[in-house]
Amino acid sequence: MATIMMVIMIGLLLLGFPMMVPLIAGALVGFVMMFDGFGQMGTFIQQMMAGIRPASLIAVPMFILAADIMTRGQSADRLINMVMAFIGHVKGGLAISTATSCTLFGAVSGSTQATVVAVGSPLRPKLLKAGYSDSFSLALIINSSDIAFLIPPSIGFIIYGVISETSIAELFIAGIGPGLMILVMFSIYCLIYAHVNKLPTEEKSTWRQRGTAMRDALWPLFFPVIIVGGIYGGIFSPTEAAAVCVLYAFLLEFAVFRSLKLPDIYRIAKSTGLITAVVFILVAVGTGFSWIISFAQIPQAILDSVGVSDMGPVGVMITICIAFFIACMFVDPIVVILVLTPIFAPAIEATGLDPVLVGVLITLQVAIGSATPPFGCDIFTAIAIFKRPYLEVIRGTPPFIFMLVAAAGLLIAFPQIALFLRDLAFR
Repeated sequence: MATIMMVIMIGLLLLGFPMMVPLIAGALVGFVMMFDGFGQMGTFIQQMMAGIRPASLIAVPMFILAADIMTRGQSADRLINMVMAFIGHVKGGLAISTATSCTLFGAVSGSTQATVVAVGSPLRPKLLKAGYSDSFSLALIINSSDIAFLIPPSIGFIIYGVISETSIAELFIAGIGPGLMILVMFSIYCLIYAHVNKLPTEEKSTWRQRGTAMRDALWPLFFPVIIVGGIYGGIFSPTEAAAVCVLYAFLLEFAVFRSLKLPDIYRIAKSTGLITAVVFILVAVGTGFSWIISFAQIPQAILDSVGVSDMGPVGVMITICIAFFIACMFVDPIVVILVLTPIFAPAIEATGLDPVLVGVLITLQVAIGSATPPFGCDIFTAIAIFKRPYLEVIRGTPPFIFMLVAAAGLLIAFPQIALFLRDLAFR
């Protein structure tokens, strides 16, 4: 049965169908084979509806809406100007500023695609003018934007938390350490790249200019304060934090900055609605698919065939990293989390692994896969936004992928990189 399901799904993918179609087709074929027809289809539909019922998922459209408002407003530009004012003059400072701006906007929006658009659009021309190659610039923007998967708020953490029944608040704070570590790794590489290629530096800003930039960015910088401080201060839950972010973004861009007008609300709501619909359809279908393969005991068969059940904690974590890394190179990250997380759940429980650490590792692999050929989703976002050919977009990615893989290795070797802040806040 598993073989037939996989053949159908791969065939539909190769024919160009969107991911939800192969998932539905594979799940329906498995359902028919197990229950001898469609007589109990109501059970399958109930499982799909159960996938989108958790209240925690309300945070997803909220964060998407907040990110959409900020992307169309001035928040991104103000954050970029502040970072450039402080580190733009050092060797490789423009590239380091790009990576830092992506991290900061990721902490504001929680969306990799929004970060590619908001930060990449103004900074890519500056990178090119300063002498950076287009392949390096594109790779830097794409991979730095993926830090948004780890810095709260992260939609990947929300989906994983719902599927694995892990605390989303703990996942959020555990992602901060790895996200900052990756930013440092990228910054060191940018510094070396600038020295090797003898690239010029930007003009040093005066302290008056820095003060102005800091003042302008003060309002957007309150986003991570609201999210992290509000959640860990016990003021509100992650879901409530998402609603507060929407309200804050609305007041900021419409009332304080006045960068948006009331007619813009329709376009923002339409965009958010379309993205949310796709996400929730994927979640529902992915949940139904996961139920089918779990009912058929396919995860146990897969784990037994590769010997995962006999591995120790380190072996399980390495296997998880490899599986999620490869899967995210071909399939939408949300679908990968939905499908593979239940498969590895028995091995995670058997080895006593911390589900928060596993969640950080999985989300990191999702971040890597999103920027990795052949089908990383952020690659195609960059192609659409910057109008560059596929090969040029992916040419500069290998060094960044190597650093991200190294970051995963460091997390496995030193789990406290992720768990230190979690333990400090919750233990």
